[in-house]
Amino acid sequence: MEADFWHRRWEKAQIGFHEGRVNRMLATHVGALPIPPGARIFLPLCGKTRDIAWLLSQGYRVAGAELSEIAVQQLFDEMDIVPEVTEAGLLRHYAATGVDIFAGDMFALSAQTLGPVDAVYDRAALVALPQKMRGRYADHLAAITGLAPQLLVTFEYDQSVMDGPPFSLSDEDVAACHSARYDIGLLAEADVPGGLKGICPAREKALLLLPRQAVSR
Repeated sequence: MEADFWHRRWEKAQIGFHEGRVNRMLATHVGALPIPPGARIFLPLCGKTRDIAWLLSQGYRVAGAELSEIAVQQLFDEMDIVPEVTEAGLLRHYAATGVDIFAGDMFALSAQTLGPVDAVYDRAALVALPQKMRGRYADHLAAITGLAPQLLVTFEYDQSVMDGPPFSLSDEDVAACHSARYDIGLLAEADVPGGLKGICPAREKALLLLPRQAVSR
């Protein structure tokens, strides 16, 4: 998955991966995150997800990173918000009350630029990455978020029927990325209504990742 792949998808509006409503796992399980009201939640590879507006409506603050500037512009347009846009190194920072979105390569986002976050909500990042990129992503995410707890949403399906993205992630796949740093617990799993992209049966899972040092205290 090179950057050009995603840029082409957004330029051609081929965004079948975009969920046009609030994710059911987020709405049900965000309360499992050990964070206070008004906490700042980071969404990697956020696209123009409706989850951002929902989180804001629940009183959370949101930070996000998204490769496609088209997606970021559409996100703010659909929220009817005019952001302030500034340069942040190799990224562009779209800012408004309670929300900061960084457009560009997430691997160029530093902890200093991102600022403190209380939790990570990953619905669209790990499932979008091929296996060879997942380790680098997990390392970078841990570094820039200071091992913030995560609500991770994944899919599991027969990838011989349909190739990703989103990719099928087994428990072993998730553990390979995160178990060195986090204790991983299953919050819920359910069938994807109508199958994934209407092509094949799939299960959607919500996982809670708690940093090991926090668990051991």
